[in-house]
Amino acid sequence: MQRTVDYINGKVIMIDQTRIPAELVTIELSTHEAVADAIVKMKVRGAPAIGVAAALGMALAARNAAAQQGEEFICELEQAAHVLRNTRPTAVNLFWGIEKMLCAAKMAVGDGLPIAEVKQVLDECALAMLDQDEEVCRAIGAHGAELLPDAGHVLTHCNAGALACVSYGTALGVIRGAIELGKRIHVYADETRPRLQGMKLTCFELVSDNIPVTVISDNMAGSLMRKGRIDCVVVGADRIAANGDVANKIGTYPVAVLAHHHGIPFYVAAPGSTIDASLADGRAIPIEERSPSEITDYAGIRIAPPGAVACAPAFDLTEAGLITAIITDRGVHRPPFRFTLSSRAHGGDERR
Repeated sequence: MQRTVDYINGKVIMIDQTRIPAELVTIELSTHEAVADAIVKMKVRGAPAIGVAAALGMALAARNAAAQQGEEFICELEQAAHVLRNTRPTAVNLFWGIEKMLCAAKMAVGDGLPIAEVKQVLDECALAMLDQDEEVCRAIGAHGAELLPDAGHVLTHCNAGALACVSYGTALGVIRGAIELGKRIHVYADETRPRLQGMKLTCFELVSDNIPVTVISDNMAGSLMRKGRIDCVVVGADRIAANGDVANKIGTYPVAVLAHHHGIPFYVAAPGSTIDASLADGRAIPIEERSPSEITDYAGIRIAPPGAVACAPAFDLTEAGLITAIITDRGVHRPPFRFTLSSRAHGGDERR
């Protein structure tokens, strides 16, 4: 599959995920405002992917900046950063990508480089982040592959695959890594209400790669666990606190509770950029609220009775005590989790 998001000839190229599985369509964006709109409308989603997309949005803002003096140039970038930061609040990767680009810009300006050269620096930084994301996901896959059974059934929730990253994936990267080792893995994919990312995106990826997959409704996992048909769970993450609490797609928490009750390993796979070690625990993680229409409507048609109201949090919190291990590009981390501020830049604390 092509990269989910790319940067070619000064344009951001991304797969429009709202069109999958009906069709695989790419869109071309030339402004940071267009990138921000794509993030809000979930044309690009998944924590690693929106982190890189936000960084690419900053590269576009730099390209389009009119300022010729350092201070004014940074001011324009700060304005673009404000627009991008106000898209989606939960995935910390978004803020990581923006800050990485702002730091590169300020350093280049501080070094006295002409604005044209500063813009080139930011282009190169953005391109490097694309390559780095692929490398990180493959490292996650290699570390996590060892945890999966030689033959068995793995449950995943939402989409933490190539479409949630630049390519390869985090949770699905672990599954891909296991299969590359010769393991025989069958995947159960939660449909993931209300936007059905598990059924639409995860199944699309796995079918494309000829990996056996069965879609199940979100309320079916417990029954399958009780029957012994699930060997482990692997999910992604949108933000991980210093103590290992994890925010991920709504519905992750009940899966973790069920896995814990049935004695089934529950693994979280995520890059170091998803770790927010500034938060002692997950209670401070902001949880995005989506439009209630995502619950009450389907394909633009109201399916709830008139007058019925709905709440639509996009994510929930899974406490560290329910997590068997967190898999990052630096290795497999087991409780008690202890992530430091340095781990955000380097992929996590290295204890196993």
